[in-house]
Amino acid sequence: MTRFETLTRAVAVAGAAAVLVVAAGCVRTSTGNPVAAQGTPAATAGPGPATLGDPDSSNYGVVPTSRAQLPAQAVTCEPEHKPQIGFVAQVADAAAPVVTVPVPDGWSMQGGSGDIAGHLTGPQGMNATITIAATSLEPAKAFEEYAARMMAEAAVSSISVLPAELCEYSGQKLLGAWSDTPQNAVEFVDRVVHVWTNAGNYLVSVHTTAPTGTPGFDGAAELLAGDFQIRIP
Repeated sequence: MTRFETLTRAVAVAGAAAVLVVAAGCVRTSTGNPVAAQGTPAATAGPGPATLGDPDSSNYGVVPTSRAQLPAQAVTCEPEHKPQIGFVAQVADAAAPVVTVPVPDGWSMQGGSGDIAGHLTGPQGMNATITIAATSLEPAKAFEEYAARMMAEAAVSSISVLPAELCEYSGQKLLGAWSDTPQNAVEFVDRVVHVWTNAGNYLVSVHTTAPTGTPGFDGAAELLAGDFQIRIP
């Protein structure tokens, strides 16, 4: 365990959840490399519905950002429980953090390009995309813009926000759904973490999707949205 103590996943589910609402048109809107290593998100009571961009929801999971200089190859977050299978996700940006994400058994793993650090593919249309992107934004604003992009994916969309700090890094968990038609409905679970390296800010996200009602999605999404290792280059 490093000097950054891993926060338990209970912190994420114990915090308040915000539901963001966006209207689209006339439709109602509700609210790397593989390496060997090691169920349903909990509902929580909260302050009630919030509109997209509500400052309370964007600040969920935001903690002070430490900018103390770190040695090269420092592991600043080491989850207490290592996954049986992990994917080492990294991008070409030499200053970007490297993360090791837990992967469900039986999923395939493939590297990406640009800000996409990897693609993970599971059964029955389940998949996940890992992104590591430089950002000039501080955590609250970065999370707000990320949530807005998720809401803009379809004519009907809903999203709930949970605080999900990770090893003293600001973080959020997003749970939501998209639907252009009743037959084309998708649910998603994202884990988003704001990481400062010696060179600047990065937004790390694990975005997991599946057709609504897919068996096994809750368990897979719970694992993929869990804590992950962070290494500073």
